[in-house]
Amino acid sequence: MTNSSFGADFSRRDFFRMSLAGAFGMSCSGWMGKLARAVEANAPQKACILLWMPGGPSQMDTFDLKPGHKNGGTFKEIDTAAPGVRISEHLPGLAKEMKDIAIIRSLTSTEGDHGRAANIMLTGYKTQEAVKYPVLGSLVAKELGRSDNELPNFVSISSAQSVFGSTADEGFLGPLFAPLSVSGNSNNPQARANLAIEFLAPPRKVDQAQTDNRFKMLQVVQRNFSDRFESDSIAAHRSNYEKAERLVRSQAKHAFRLDEEDAALRDAYGRNRFGQGCLLARRLVERGVPFVEVSLNGTQTNAAASWDTHTDNFNQVRGLSQVLDPAWSTLMRDLRDRGMLEHTLVVWMGEFGRTPVINPTGGRDHFPIAWSTVLGGAGIKGGQAYGSSGPDGMKVVDKPVKGPEFLATICAALGIDPKKENFTDEGRPIPIVERGTEPVSALLKA
Repeated sequence: MTNSSFGADFSRRDFFRMSLAGAFGMSCSGWMGKLARAVEANAPQKACILLWMPGGPSQMDTFDLKPGHKNGGTFKEIDTAAPGVRISEHLPGLAKEMKDIAIIRSLTSTEGDHGRAANIMLTGYKTQEAVKYPVLGSLVAKELGRSDNELPNFVSISSAQSVFGSTADEGFLGPLFAPLSVSGNSNNPQARANLAIEFLAPPRKVDQAQTDNRFKMLQVVQRNFSDRFESDSIAAHRSNYEKAERLVRSQAKHAFRLDEEDAALRDAYGRNRFGQGCLLARRLVERGVPFVEVSLNGTQTNAAASWDTHTDNFNQVRGLSQVLDPAWSTLMRDLRDRGMLEHTLVVWMGEFGRTPVINPTGGRDHFPIAWSTVLGGAGIKGGQAYGSSGPDGMKVVDKPVKGPEFLATICAALGIDPKKENFTDEGRPIPIVERGTEPVSALLKA
């Protein structure tokens, strides 16, 4: 059997380079074997679910507690399914899933501004005026997505686009790789409860033939206009309409009909925007969407709850953890039960961590020097805590990991060559991660 999407994954330039590599006996940076394995017959498509924690979650109160130290705070540690790995008492569900999860306790950066720090973690590059870098979701959509997908290749659920930075910027890759944003803020209570997209179905008095004619008329108008006035904004407008048309025609493959799910499973995820967002992420991946982002930026009882805990850190982190834990742990079990965990990578991160020292208002402030992120599922060697921030959490003392290395590790787990270059409109080659950056091999399965 032939993988029909293989040709769509590589440009003419890619084939030319690989041909040259073969002619001159080069190894293509050791990725030829991995690329070959990625297109084996019947190989399931890999996908990524990003659990984005805007504001910067406290590593000291989630995955890197310091019991007995004055910086440690009030939370207790609990054992996990991975011997020797301990996490917060408020994450009991995740503790049971730790054999498939790897904690990185040695992320380090010099950027303490929300927007710029988010840019580093989501693009692998520092903010520049000259180049608008694409975020991880757009990069994965380009590498793993299909142009004929009826669903978008990048879906962002409850994304935070404020002071905490946007997770939904396609950058120089252009509108084809922009996300479909699902806010959950609908005025329709039923749509809001199910994170549905409204107006997918045509009005009742409009039959299929009339719908088809309307789409054809729209296409003619758009084509005539774009032929006369071609620009990036017109291309973006046309791309958005094409995506909308595919969604309407396919009815989004019923992905957004969460009411089709068993009520007990919906309860297990949590009847809140983040919990139902994680369930929707599973349904989207199940239907071929390669990248889904779900943001946690509030709770049922406190919509203003934030990981940016300059004040009242412990109450806020406790409340957010009580939303995070059932949703994330149920997602891991649900993916495993459906045979999807081996090819679905789950990423948990924010833009930086929080200070080990507790401030006078009971909060923790911005701290990019030493903090934690988490990987689980596809391609990841679980059951471990990688790196160390020492006994007090004040600095990385073992195995430092920078943002570009973290993204390179994500790419490697998904079978994407992090050294692959994309090209700006001016023809400038930009590798997915900075040149000279390597994945963290200890986190990857052999």
